[in-house]
Amino acid sequence: MAEIEREAMEYDVVIVGAGPAGLSAAIRLKQLDADLNVVVLEKGSEVGAHILSGAVLDPCGLDALIPDWKEKGAPLNVPVKDDKFYMLGEAGQVRIPNFPMPPLMHNHGNYIVSMGNVCRWMAEQAEELGVEIFPGMACSEMVYGENGEVKGVVAGVFGLEPDGSYGPNTEPGMELHGKYVFLSEGVRGSLSKEVIAKYDLSASKEPQKYGVGMKEIWEIDPAKHKEGSVTHTMGWPLGSNAGGGSFIYHLENNQVYVGFVVHLNYKNPHLYPYMEFQRFKHHPMVADLLKGGKRVAYGARAITEGGYQSMPKLVAPGVALLGCSAGMVNVPRIKGNHNAMLSGKAAAEAAYDAIKAERSGDELTVYETEVRNGAIGSDLKKVRNVKPMWSKWGLTASLMLGGLDMWTNTFGFSLFGTLGHGKNDAESTEDASKHQPIDYPKPDGTLSFDRLTNVSFAATNHEESQPCHLRLADPEIPVKVNLPKYDEPAQRYCPAGVYEVVEDESGPRFVINFQNCVHCKTCDIKDPSQNITWTTPQGGDGPNYPNM
Repeated sequence: MAEIEREAMEYDVVIVGAGPAGLSAAIRLKQLDADLNVVVLEKGSEVGAHILSGAVLDPCGLDALIPDWKEKGAPLNVPVKDDKFYMLGEAGQVRIPNFPMPPLMHNHGNYIVSMGNVCRWMAEQAEELGVEIFPGMACSEMVYGENGEVKGVVAGVFGLEPDGSYGPNTEPGMELHGKYVFLSEGVRGSLSKEVIAKYDLSASKEPQKYGVGMKEIWEIDPAKHKEGSVTHTMGWPLGSNAGGGSFIYHLENNQVYVGFVVHLNYKNPHLYPYMEFQRFKHHPMVADLLKGGKRVAYGARAITEGGYQSMPKLVAPGVALLGCSAGMVNVPRIKGNHNAMLSGKAAAEAAYDAIKAERSGDELTVYETEVRNGAIGSDLKKVRNVKPMWSKWGLTASLMLGGLDMWTNTFGFSLFGTLGHGKNDAESTEDASKHQPIDYPKPDGTLSFDRLTNVSFAATNHEESQPCHLRLADPEIPVKVNLPKYDEPAQRYCPAGVYEVVEDESGPRFVINFQNCVHCKTCDIKDPSQNITWTTPQGGDGPNYPNM
């Protein structure tokens, strides 16, 4: 096949992903120099369509970027008024008092928000400054220069044949070149993964760790609604099977975010994160809140949990990793949007100085230094041991020792130094023969729901004739390796029912229902054989979250 010819467009900075990190970078660049040519490429059908978040926002990032955000009408309308932590048992709960918790864990001054709506508002601010934003433009390839630097990206490829080849109706897309390229794809982005591997950016770092977060929006009985109330829980139903917990946030209009996070370093391949979430809603405290209400939306997303010691090197020639592409979530706070915004701002300032000095295609080392030594590094360093403590010693020990460590870090020191994570999440999976299957109650259709019914509330959509964006390195591994050894956990760890093992007259077959995919990336992370690679589908495909 002849080499594909594409048109090229030149920009000062090309930004992949219209999340809080990418939009912050775009806004800051134009604030610094209105004449800079800045483009933001978003794979979702619109800005915010693929945004799923825990949705309690620390406004420090927005304060630094747009100090007059209130006057400009930012959709931060529900300040946190009430903050509770509970340890759950099957039939009851014990409240953990707030007073022993370190100051960083308090939510006073934070807001319950829809990050999708916040990003839509940020996109408006960016466009007013002259930023070009192209939704529905998935970036499928990196473009490298003659000296091995990142030169740009390929975006807007449509109409590939089902086998991934170029056909007569394929639109080859275009190359967008920049003096610098910012990757703000979110968790486990396909281009970020490529760049991290190409430039060995994770060398000498701890493995990145992840959780899968699932969330439903409920409209509840107005008599039970407490606008501004924030609740976090740990314990049941996970117990010793896995780390994780829940969040319940009361926003406007009698709506509640009900979310559940399962850490992906669990050992038992029979564990079913989605069903743990559904079971959680039958706890008496939660069931009473939701009784008489209705679920109106569902979504799922992987969360970076490795923290300070797992962040890769953030820069390579011509490229920088922003926000969750690098892993900037503060795990005990369940917050990363503020750090994403601060990272975008810092990357923009580094690129502005470089362009002003007539540089391009080099490493923005100033950005790396600012992240690690500035506000982001300070935020993450204080909590760096909470996740490894939980993984190594369990929930109770991590509560006590993690709390102590966060307190001492508040005063600038740690008794534990910096703990390591050890294994990645795929390596944590043990043989099915070492564990008992888990019997999950059947969803009742009122509080709990089967996966496919819930996926319909994510409004996800993929053109069925396009290539499957979930690629197997070896198509035989699911049945020949994963099924006998791990009882093929893809059937369970996927929160959208993408993967099935189907029995027919010829034996078991592995089926990929890629149309169901909500782009959570869990399969790319948790598959014990590391046989599945998530790649970006055609632009606009995927979930269409309303105000998640």
